[in-house]
Amino acid sequence: MLSLALRTISTLPSSSRHLRPRPHHRPSFRPFSVNMSTHTPPIEHVVLFKVKDGVDSSKVNDMLTGLNSLTSLEQVLHLTAAPVLRNCSSASNFTHLLHSRYPSKEDLSSYSAHSAHVDVVKQFVLPICDDIMAVDWVADALQGPVAAPPGSALRITFLKLKENLAQEVKNEILEVIAGLREKLGPNVQLTVGENFSPGRAKGYSIASIAIFPGPKELEAASSDPEMVELHKEKVREHLESVIVVDYVVPPAQTASL
Repeated sequence: MLSLALRTISTLPSSSRHLRPRPHHRPSFRPFSVNMSTHTPPIEHVVLFKVKDGVDSSKVNDMLTGLNSLTSLEQVLHLTAAPVLRNCSSASNFTHLLHSRYPSKEDLSSYSAHSAHVDVVKQFVLPICDDIMAVDWVADALQGPVAAPPGSALRITFLKLKENLAQEVKNEILEVIAGLREKLGPNVQLTVGENFSPGRAKGYSIASIAIFPGPKELEAASSDPEMVELHKEKVREHLESVIVVDYVVPPAQTASL
């Protein structure tokens, strides 16, 4: 993932698709694999939350329980919510994260407008959070499970680019990040794309997720000097700010509304 290749810039100042039908009730982990030759790529949806200081832990648990219950919605392919493991950049002070996937942009929109989702946000999220951001992109090259297995370690990277960059430059950056797949190897799932929901993304326009088997594998990749340096100079000059967050997928649970 790009953040592995750009560790030294993660402290930049902050200025700068249908698949088979799903049953209504199911666990959050579903070992369904994508075959890119027969399916349209799914949609990645990542939400970062900053819980207010001093909020009672029971209210935080209620928020996470409510968010994880949304895996029951028919539009959802995969959804988990849990505390952030680690903020790896000075631009981020988020405390919790939701990662979910959908068959299409239309399914994501239907999920967002669903009364259950709206109720969870109004009742459990907004009262205790003082910062929320969301980034959405098409997982064009997703291979393997749609659902990240419990215990998997995710590194999420959001890039805010300098203003007025040509689309050709953005495409080059996307290619640089996608090129890390070969370096990361077959056990790491990497998706990268351009955000299509700018109103909620605070100016961050490119995003990626690298899903490792577990935290140890994530740490090993992060400390690889060659990985840290790979393609760094090709991208850094175009960046204004970077958010890098690590997250571990919580244990599977059956949820119902």
